[in-house]
Amino acid sequence: MPVAPSTTRPDPIAGALAADRLGAPSVVYFVLSAAAPLTVVAGVVTTAYAVTGITGLPVAFLAVGAVLAVFAVGYVAMARHMANAGAFYTYISRGLGRPAGIAAAWVALIAYNALQVGLYGAFGAAATPLVERWTGVSPPWWVLSLVAWALVAVLGVMRIDINGRLLAVLLTAEVAVILLFDVADLARPAPAGLSLETLSPGALFVPGVGALLITATLGFVGFESAVVFSEESRDPRRTVPTATYTSVAVIAGIYALSAWAMTVATGPSVIVAVARRDGAETIFTIAATHLGATVVDLARVLFVTSLFAAMISFHNTTARYFFALGRERVLPAVFGRTRPRTGAPKAGSIAQSALGFLVIVGYAALGLDPLVQLFFYGGSFGGFGVLLLVFATSVAVITFSRQPSGEDVWRRLVAPVPAAAALAVMVCLAVTNFSTVLGVPDGDPLAWILPGVYAGAAVVGLLWALVLRSGQPAVYSRVGLGAKAATLHDIAR
Repeated sequence: MPVAPSTTRPDPIAGALAADRLGAPSVVYFVLSAAAPLTVVAGVVTTAYAVTGITGLPVAFLAVGAVLAVFAVGYVAMARHMANAGAFYTYISRGLGRPAGIAAAWVALIAYNALQVGLYGAFGAAATPLVERWTGVSPPWWVLSLVAWALVAVLGVMRIDINGRLLAVLLTAEVAVILLFDVADLARPAPAGLSLETLSPGALFVPGVGALLITATLGFVGFESAVVFSEESRDPRRTVPTATYTSVAVIAGIYALSAWAMTVATGPSVIVAVARRDGAETIFTIAATHLGATVVDLARVLFVTSLFAAMISFHNTTARYFFALGRERVLPAVFGRTRPRTGAPKAGSIAQSALGFLVIVGYAALGLDPLVQLFFYGGSFGGFGVLLLVFATSVAVITFSRQPSGEDVWRRLVAPVPAAAALAVMVCLAVTNFSTVLGVPDGDPLAWILPGVYAGAAVVGLLWALVLRSGQPAVYSRVGLGAKAATLHDIAR
């Protein structure tokens, strides 16, 4: 007697992220944690003053925030028509075509992994002095980085809402101490008083402002990730726009306020010299004179937890990119499966953790500087990759808007076109000023090797798209469809 063919199909639950677990506040916590406010204020802001010698950083944050807010109009409008953890990859696929989307996927994986693993270097470097002060023992930076790595690896395969609750606690404390520092700075201004000089638009029209704008842009990296969590959000058509606009506004406001408050505390004409003298200690040195050593010690702890929160956020974002690509078979199918108990993208999370482990061990073995050669270079490199993706997505939004969508002309053209033009200028500035962004001399090979990696990745992505189109047309036809792609794969079985 013949055996009837099996009708068993793969469990669809294992191929889907857990829905309805994140409200708008939780998504905002993920986005703001990726932006790492205290890390940016203590590290990026002071570094920008010291490296560029330009005092217009507060208004630069406001200018970049305005550009990204306009970009977000078309971005979140497109999000209403496709909830997908692949975000940039999905939008570029649907707007510019599948080959461009797959090329963007490789760029996104490199950029987000660089941002994630770079944070391990900063964590180890920042946590070591604290441990030494508390215990008298000075462990190697990589030991503490591996502790953080292990915690992030465990959290990465747990429920997304558990991660969100932890980020809520860490981020609230982090923002509270930033605002405390700002109030203290403004309450005790330098002899120049509450000068608005660094908030004047005229502060942007100076030589070298390109590097300043790019540094300001790097501070916003992570704002785009609200869309990555759309499949796990409650009512994503409302949650994603709310989280995106809120995040851009909060990031721009906090960074501009903090950068301005520093200039008030020291005086606009002195901030560059102070930043060059004290480096990343600038914010803590200023605060110590106003608030005392106890508050500053607490802030140093929160600086470390800020890095940890950013690790969690970028880990979850990167794992979901792996998942989106695996679900559509652009990567091996194993990446498109989730852990049934938690709905977390298990294989993607493990892959990201494995890469982090190899980088930490490799840097330790080679004796490389964790702060400059891992965190600073990795963050600048990853942030540049995200900027490229934002620009490509802005163009994809415009081309997608030619399709019937029900969106008004403001969302389809009036906002997206100037946003794309502004982002194109920012990309050009980033390329021409990349040596300044890295803090290396003009002509240094690193200034063209790192951007060149993205060009190489895009070419590989394009070639892989051609391979899929000719060898696996069924897979190729479902690129960019997200959850629908998984459903079609199961039906095909």
